[in-house]
Amino acid sequence: MNGWAWAALALYLAWAGTAFGIRAALQRRRTGDAGFRGISGRPGTAPWWAGILFVTSLLGGAAAPAAALNGLHALPGSEITPVQWTGLLLSLAGMAFTLAAQTNMGASWRVGVDVGERTTLVTDGLFAHVRNPVFTAMTVTAAGLALMVPNWIAVLALVALVAAVQLQVRVVEEPYLAAVHAKAYAAYTARTGRFLPGIGRRTA
Repeated sequence: MNGWAWAALALYLAWAGTAFGIRAALQRRRTGDAGFRGISGRPGTAPWWAGILFVTSLLGGAAAPAAALNGLHALPGSEITPVQWTGLLLSLAGMAFTLAAQTNMGASWRVGVDVGERTTLVTDGLFAHVRNPVFTAMTVTAAGLALMVPNWIAVLALVALVAAVQLQVRVVEEPYLAAVHAKAYAAYTARTGRFLPGIGRRTA
């Protein structure tokens, strides 16, 4: 199991370093702004919880393989090789789609929302089919890593990420985009799914 834990930790560090560190550096070089907006909302509000849960999920993603390397056992019934191989394939696919979706965003890429800022509405590339492909790809990556090291920390990290994404999209980003882009965003949401193609299109 240690081999899978080392592989999961290496993939996680590569993914996090690329998706956040390298991406932020490229963003700053191209636009003069790294794109980080931080946690929004007052403590205790839904936007604040979205940020807290997101940070928790990131910490848990690293803690799960680290704990496995220090003796934390996998959940019963999960230590079968096909589970780990499925996790590896999902992780690699999720990492690739994360980078592709971030690239599609171009100068509009942000971590967090500044309600006083107006960014271009991205509707091409992966965004032509799904409104939140970055979050979808991140969730796929996290699910894959959890399967590679299927302990309770990995499960909690995945649950935290799913909750964070749901709150961030529904409570923070969608209202912001609707306010900024109005009819253009309404038309966009009517033809694209929220996280998967065709699912979550808005009809009103």
